[in-house]
Amino acid sequence: MDLHPSEPVQRWQRSLGLLRSMLVYRAIPWRGAQLRRFYRPFVPDGGLAFDVGAHLGNRVAAFRQLGARVVALEPQPDFVHLLRRRFNGDAGVTLLPQALGRAAGQARLMVSPRTPTVTTLSGDFIQRAGAAPSFRGVSWQAGPQVPVTTLDALIAQHGTPDFVKIDVEGFEHEVLLGLSQPLPALSFEFLPAVRDVAAACIDRLETLAGPGRYRYAVSLGERLQLRRPEGEPADALREWLRAMPDDAPSGDVHAWWPGADSGTRR
Repeated sequence: MDLHPSEPVQRWQRSLGLLRSMLVYRAIPWRGAQLRRFYRPFVPDGGLAFDVGAHLGNRVAAFRQLGARVVALEPQPDFVHLLRRRFNGDAGVTLLPQALGRAAGQARLMVSPRTPTVTTLSGDFIQRAGAAPSFRGVSWQAGPQVPVTTLDALIAQHGTPDFVKIDVEGFEHEVLLGLSQPLPALSFEFLPAVRDVAAACIDRLETLAGPGRYRYAVSLGERLQLRRPEGEPADALREWLRAMPDDAPSGDVHAWWPGADSGTRR
């Protein structure tokens, strides 16, 4: 892990990483319609969504087009700049250049300039996921200190969200430790190399809402399809995570509370 690359190398890596993200997340013309269709059951018109790890803002745009207000958090300065340009003047988007964790404070980003989607606050993620074959060629370096807030603090300021998307590269459980109440619906990323983080997130949600209240379903990669649209209980998803091959694709776990009085639920 090269912590001190030269300044020209840093600029080149950052430019390459930004271009890569643009190609992955902005070059598919029909992706916006797919995102809206996928998130419509979770994000009601007139509702509120939190996008934690907003990156280039594809989800922010989809949530806005579905009629929701959005609070978007993104700690990487390059992406904050792009998000401000993209959503400048949209009063329905609140952009916060912050990270989330279990407590408010400051933390150092570990950035991956060539693959900025895996920038993280988790040293454990770097050690474990970085050793996986799927991360071959990925490296991290020390980035800026960034402000950290909590989900509870966001809720106190902006209200209870109908949906929260969490994509923070192995720091998902830390984010949920900053939450003290169940939410109607949310998603968090999982990776086979650190599947215990996803299991800990499930445990946290079961503690917050009470056993058996949430339903869970997995979407793999960027396919924007739920593996079991009707959902399944926590134990079934824990077993699926345990049985998942090491070379399986990453994805997102979606959890929703059918008894919650908010929006449309599956």
